[in-house]
Amino acid sequence: MQYRVLRVGILLWIVGTVAIRLGGRGLLHPNRPVATLILYLASFVLMALLAPRIFRRLGLQKDSWLAAATLLMFPTLILDPFSCAFFPVIFSNVDPGAAGVFGGWMLIFCAGAVAGVWLSSGVKSPAKAGDKP
Repeated sequence: MQYRVLRVGILLWIVGTVAIRLGGRGLLHPNRPVATLILYLASFVLMALLAPRIFRRLGLQKDSWLAAATLLMFPTLILDPFSCAFFPVIFSNVDPGAAGVFGGWMLIFCAGAVAGVWLSSGVKSPAKAGDKP
């Protein structure tokens, strides 16, 4: 399971990075908060729907989806801090002031994946006070 999910995460990261490199100018605007909020909301919902679909397609059991979500997000979480730090070099076609919008956008993607897994896999809520494990 681990390598398949990690490969999908790497593939998504590569495709996303290339897409932003080619068309990021139209998506990332540091001085347009409404556009940024719409982008964040749409991205959150997209990943909330996409992550469970990916895991179903890979034939993963629902009890492994939380672990799979960490592997799916791992490339984004480990590589995009460098994309933010070197934003003007990596995304030379995008306003350098959009680095913060980009960083937040990547976190929103990851949060959407986790939320999608939580909502789809029937993750149990934490034990209530007094419950025995």
